[in-house]
Amino acid sequence: MLVIKIKRIIKAGFFNFWRNSWVSLATVLIVVITLFMIGSLIFARAVLKFSLNSIQEKVDISVYFKNDAGEGDILGLREAVLKLPEVKDATYISSDEALAEFKERHKNNTLITQSLDELGENPLGASLNIRAKEISQYESIAKFLGDTDKSAGADSIIYKINYFQNKTVINRLSQILSSANKLGLTLSVILIALSILVTFNTIRLAIYTAKEEIGVMRLVGASNKFISGPFIIEGVMYGVIGTFVTMLIYYPLSLWLGPKSEIFFGGMNVFDYYTSNFPQIFFILLVIGVLLGVISSSIAVRRYLKV
Repeated sequence: MLVIKIKRIIKAGFFNFWRNSWVSLATVLIVVITLFMIGSLIFARAVLKFSLNSIQEKVDISVYFKNDAGEGDILGLREAVLKLPEVKDATYISSDEALAEFKERHKNNTLITQSLDELGENPLGASLNIRAKEISQYESIAKFLGDTDKSAGADSIIYKINYFQNKTVINRLSQILSSANKLGLTLSVILIALSILVTFNTIRLAIYTAKEEIGVMRLVGASNKFISGPFIIEGVMYGVIGTFVTMLIYYPLSLWLGPKSEIFFGGMNVFDYYTSNFPQIFFILLVIGVLLGVISSSIAVRRYLKV
């Protein structure tokens, strides 16, 4: 008996959907637009994260040591830095390696090459390049280095910490990431609210259109669940169809944008991201789409059917 009721509810839901075909089409389009924008935010977040990670790989703190600093002391400081939970990596560059890199970088500059030859000694000290796990953690690392340097007093081996030269760039990257997250959340909330409003009005119209049938069903003793069930199914259909249409739109669009995004963002191919993350993106949009339909339908049913 229960199975028969469920079949009837599903059948009635499909019937309501096709009976109000133009209204249903308009609602599906709104759901598609909402899901498309939410999906686009997922893509944009992935691209932004890739770009910021690429930039973050190039951002670090460089600690320059005095020429008379002992290698053992420098390596000891490196070990202390690596124990910090914020630190991802700390690369030691000896004074000889720094000189070799400097010569390679300026090999075409005759004046610099001659000046080094005339100097007769290595003017460069050793250094330590430190990379944090998160951009926002560089300040605490710099503070640790500054406190360590102060506590050493006259025995200090640190010549300079370049955090303050990079501080503007580091803070700006942190602000961009934070702002992007807030903007994405705000847009998602607005689009979801708009979609719920449109779906709500569509279900309300469907209820109004079927008010005579609903009245007859009440007279013959139909339960509230049986009466409201088809409208919930109708809302689910909006979400399911909207999800499939959205994913179909993404295929040619991401295929076209793939090579362009790879060039523009330095390695991030949108089409590759779409294909490799298809199940996750589909599932997220399907859940959001179905929830939009069910929530909107439930609100409309409770308000206009008095169930």
